[in-house]
Amino acid sequence: MQTEPIRSPYDGSVVGHMPVAAASDIENAIVQAQASFDVMRKLPRFVRADILARAAEVLAERRHEFERLIAAEAGKPLYDARGELSRSIFNLRNAAAEARRTHGEEVPLDVDAGVFEYQTTDASGKPVSLADADAEVFARMRQRIGIARRYPIGPILAIAPFNFPLNLVLHKVAPALAVGNSVVLKPAPQTPLTSRLMLEIFEAAGLPAGALQVLHCPVALAEQMVKDERFAMVTFTGSAKVGWHIKSIAGRKKVALELGGNGAVIVAEDADLDLAATRCVRGGVVYGGQYCIGVQRILVHESVAEAFTQKLVAGVRACKVGNPLEDGVDVGPVIDEASAERIQSWVDEAVAGGAQVLAGGTRERAVVQPTVLTNTKPGMKVEDEEIFGPVLTVNTYRDWNDAVHRAADSRYGLQGGIFTNDLRRAFQAVEDWEVGGLMVNDVPIYRIDNMPFGGWKDSGTGREGTRYAMDEMSEIRHLVINYA
Repeated sequence: MQTEPIRSPYDGSVVGHMPVAAASDIENAIVQAQASFDVMRKLPRFVRADILARAAEVLAERRHEFERLIAAEAGKPLYDARGELSRSIFNLRNAAAEARRTHGEEVPLDVDAGVFEYQTTDASGKPVSLADADAEVFARMRQRIGIARRYPIGPILAIAPFNFPLNLVLHKVAPALAVGNSVVLKPAPQTPLTSRLMLEIFEAAGLPAGALQVLHCPVALAEQMVKDERFAMVTFTGSAKVGWHIKSIAGRKKVALELGGNGAVIVAEDADLDLAATRCVRGGVVYGGQYCIGVQRILVHESVAEAFTQKLVAGVRACKVGNPLEDGVDVGPVIDEASAERIQSWVDEAVAGGAQVLAGGTRERAVVQPTVLTNTKPGMKVEDEEIFGPVLTVNTYRDWNDAVHRAADSRYGLQGGIFTNDLRRAFQAVEDWEVGGLMVNDVPIYRIDNMPFGGWKDSGTGREGTRYAMDEMSEIRHLVINYA
């Protein structure tokens, strides 16, 4: 099979070589996925759970190998790569637990008298008393039991992004396997080596052959898979443009989309400014700002704006920028030089439109200096679009409701953040701010892997988080038993 080199975004060095799938490889993978689904769907819960638990153990044993690989092929600083490994291990363990505890429910069927032609009123419309009730009719009402159970839906096509080449892959793979589906995984073209190594983990854990396959292939072949009706579902994480295109060509199959964001944070006058500034720095520049839930827009009350901005800028300037394979580096490269050029052009465009640079504003090859802009306005790309880079905008507001309106005024709706000690504001904000998650006294980057995760508007459809993804990847069958 033909291979291609996978290069480091930091210095262009070759990290490894990845086999490139041809059309015949894809056809074979789909056929194997169909066959393995018949095996997976019949496995007892404890078997699927044990496979996932063993995979977590093997991953923990090989975590340093994964950390170095993620840092090399994704350009992710080691500190963040270690965090991704910890989350991935939890993700697998949580999927194992959910595989054991997932269950159906009894659906009560004695809730409608009309089904049994039982009259609750007499001819004059007067209610019939229980003393006059027909015991035989009541008995027949209770002789039917409804049982709703979830069943796996079939082979799933998972298309993953580069920014979390292990954990966001597991957000698709682990729930699918936990519920009894098979998976064909197309990893991001920049970071396929981590997925190939992950496949080794599952093979060592005893996953049935063909239940998980990794295909590194051209876009045209990936689109063919999206259209293929042998897949029961497509789950995609990436840009809004690509995601909605996938939905438009997917046909009748289920589609889950985890797309872009334009993370906004509101800092109220009663906020802990040290906490808010520290978390906004972390949320804005971690991994070069390549988080769909990263901090991009900050709105701070005018009475505390100067103090907050000083803390924010000092924190951004203190970030260490450099080689992601060196300990202590906070910010490495973005995924490629073309992305860095785009980010720089958006910054330059904002400055030309009247924005002021408070920190950063430059780049070297694929490394973008952490940047803070002020005096930005709606209509600028740095305000309206997902920059996916280490760029923060900070502006002031006077009225809380105006701040919420501006934060919510976006075609995206993934997660947002509020710093305030007034919980009334939080409840008011969540009424009008169409986001999948709102973090109080934290930034939108906060995510624990078992929580429901997904967006509104152009940020996607469906939810991830193990149990919620398992619901997306299964369907209900309802069994009614009449034991009369």
